[in-house]
Amino acid sequence: MNIRKLILQGEGTTLDFKKTISNKEKIAKSLVAFANNKGGTLLIGVADDGTIKGVKSEDEERYMITRSAHQYCRPAIEPEFEEIYIDEKLVLAATIHESDTKPHYALDDKKEWWVYYRVKDKSVLASKVMIEVIKQRQNQQGITISYSDLERKLFGYLDKQGRITLKEFCKLTRSSHKKAQKILVNLILAELIQPHTSEKEEYFTLTSVK
Repeated sequence: MNIRKLILQGEGTTLDFKKTISNKEKIAKSLVAFANNKGGTLLIGVADDGTIKGVKSEDEERYMITRSAHQYCRPAIEPEFEEIYIDEKLVLAATIHESDTKPHYALDDKKEWWVYYRVKDKSVLASKVMIEVIKQRQNQQGITISYSDLERKLFGYLDKQGRITLKEFCKLTRSSHKKAQKILVNLILAELIQPHTSEKEEYFTLTSVK
């Protein structure tokens, strides 16, 4: 593993820096987000800006991550560890592979289980739409899209407005949440629309829109 090259890339969809592991709930979010996505690597002993700080006790860091992966992630996750020395400082790399038992849930400090996935350099809470996308991508055989009046209205709206929320889609088509959600899930799986998630809202655009 070329750590220097990874660090230069900066944090992203498959890479997260941690100066140290102090919170098992917080690290569980990162672990399940990687497992629910394409996998990724945690570099412990590296600050957010890429500065190499090194770890004081790799055994303690390894224990914290393993405990979090086993007790705070459901289903449990098995990280792979590698110790790398850079400028006489020890960096612990924990690699999480993309899971074949998605979705994984992380336990928060209120003892509730939540699904997270990776968006750029953030571990984001998954909505009901995205949980269903994660589940169905796991067993995807190919999606059949039917272009009913609802899909036509959605594409017409997106052509004009550029974006839509689940609530707006329900209102536009007078559909139930369940029906609207199912249509959005199928269109995401078919890569015709794409989701955009922040802490404040989730909205959808046509895939060609950057």
